[in-house]
Amino acid sequence: MESGPPCVLVFNASDPSGAGGLAADITAIASVGAHPLPIVTGAYVRDTAEVFDHFPFDEDAVAEQARAILEDVPVQVIKVGFVGSPENLSTIAEIATDYPDVPLIAYMPSLSWWDEGPTDLYEDAFRELLLPQTTVLVGNHSTLWRWLLPEWNNERSPTARDLAKAAAEMGVPYTLVTGVPLPEQFIDNVLATPQAVLASEKFERFDAGFAGAGDTLSGALAALLAGGADLPSAATEALAYLDRCLDGGFRPGMGHVVPDRLFWAQPDDDEDDEADAAPGLPAFDLPSHETKH
Repeated sequence: MESGPPCVLVFNASDPSGAGGLAADITAIASVGAHPLPIVTGAYVRDTAEVFDHFPFDEDAVAEQARAILEDVPVQVIKVGFVGSPENLSTIAEIATDYPDVPLIAYMPSLSWWDEGPTDLYEDAFRELLLPQTTVLVGNHSTLWRWLLPEWNNERSPTARDLAKAAAEMGVPYTLVTGVPLPEQFIDNVLATPQAVLASEKFERFDAGFAGAGDTLSGALAALLAGGADLPSAATEALAYLDRCLDGGFRPGMGHVVPDRLFWAQPDDDEDDEADAAPGLPAFDLPSHETKH
């Protein structure tokens, strides 16, 4: 029997909107050819417009999930999203220490929806516990600026290399910065070290607001690295994949647009026309599920 696709261990929260969290990780990782091993660290209370709350799992529940699958399945890459508490970050950092040869991709989302106290505690724990274990840090320019360089007082905004330097001081060798503002409605996305820019992809800014872009990008990056791509190539391909996901994005509710991570599986217009023209089975109405006692 063949060994199958490479495996990515993912720590993230359940997102009932399907925009981000484990839903984004699972579909993005599978879409680019790897097998996700999802570890549930908690659950968001949210819709497509905003996050209302988050309930973290106990750290022992997180540890037991991860240890069980790690004893069974060889893992090529670990990806960490939002895990809800400093205790969970400590647990994940301890697990990562036991697998020093496995690259770790860490995504720092915007936590503007959260209260200041929990946010500060979470960011401090992320900086002190997880960044020393991190191979690639992924985050939006404004989020990383506020977190890593809160006392920046230069007239210009920090570059990706500035942010990479701040991350490197905590042990991170590579930083992927998204959403760097450029003139004329463009944004840059830059993979950098303190010394150099390793990859850069410029995109035209979308008018719509998106939810789940960061998890989509970091999940795809983790999967491509697990498949054996070198880091600059994986970053470039993951950014191109995200651009296609956003270009095909859809609005399932009344809030933000959700990336279409399975855009390649959608039938094209010609296939739709052929399906409409071809004779099919008769339609059957599904019965309602009214409770009968």
